[in-house]
Amino acid sequence: MSLSRKLLLFLLSLPVCLCLTGCGLAGVGGSGKVIYANHNDADAFAMQLREAFAAKAKDAGLDVEFRDAKGDANLQIDQMNEAIDSHASAIVLLAMDGTSIVPSVEKAREAGIPVVIMNRSVNDPKVVGSMSNDLEAGRMQGEFMAKNLPPNAKVVYLEGEASLEGAVKRWEGFKETCLAKRPDIQLLAMVDGSWSKAEGMKAMTLWLSFYPEINGVIAGNDEMALGAIQALKAANRLEGCLVSGVDATPSGLAAVRSGELSQTIQQDAEGQAAGAVSLVKAFLDGKAPTESLDIPFTSITQDNIAQFSK
Repeated sequence: MSLSRKLLLFLLSLPVCLCLTGCGLAGVGGSGKVIYANHNDADAFAMQLREAFAAKAKDAGLDVEFRDAKGDANLQIDQMNEAIDSHASAIVLLAMDGTSIVPSVEKAREAGIPVVIMNRSVNDPKVVGSMSNDLEAGRMQGEFMAKNLPPNAKVVYLEGEASLEGAVKRWEGFKETCLAKRPDIQLLAMVDGSWSKAEGMKAMTLWLSFYPEINGVIAGNDEMALGAIQALKAANRLEGCLVSGVDATPSGLAAVRSGELSQTIQQDAEGQAAGAVSLVKAFLDGKAPTESLDIPFTSITQDNIAQFSK
């Protein structure tokens, strides 16, 4: 083959080579964007997590785009698929539904996009996350109630979304350390309060009309606990009633300071966010983590509320 013909073939092949090289870089390095897929920005603790993650991701030099599924599992699946199609570098997922989202998590994995979960579990044993053990939160609530409720106390329980593993674990932890240890304590009623302040208030208002004596209210999160407190105050029955919540939201901490909320369990938003950032960074640095991070809970009452900033 003549030199001129070899040169012509080489020049003709350059666009193809450049295209393949560009495609290869996009597949390996992704778009450079980390997609943060939140289940619902309207959720108070979810927003604490989002804000904490945004701050720590900025410090770490990560470029993050935020998505809000608005409590819609199908919308979150669409958002996950969009993140995959855009070749995101990583996805941080707070799942609306831990089962229906699994195919999207698997699709991301097949595309080489790591998924890190926070706050809500996903029914995929391969996924890693920065999580807290919800069973421990329930145990802390149970220990507090078992220690402080009077003999033959009567209590009600506001569960988070009953379909979620976290809500179930909090309930199981409470049963284990309170109802099983104090058989004199009577559980009057239990309902799925959907993590909602409005639902907590609605259920508590109904229970107050049914039961002349309620000594304790245990709620799966602060929002439901605060709703119950509103109903108790309206009925002039808050005094002498112990109320416990979970998350240590700003509103929850303020209620502990005022003496209206007896206990909140701090789910460490800062710790979970820092853990998620460290997992994302490890993936992007080619050091894929194989184990999730366990971020501990902390019980907050009148005894130690001064340690927590306003």
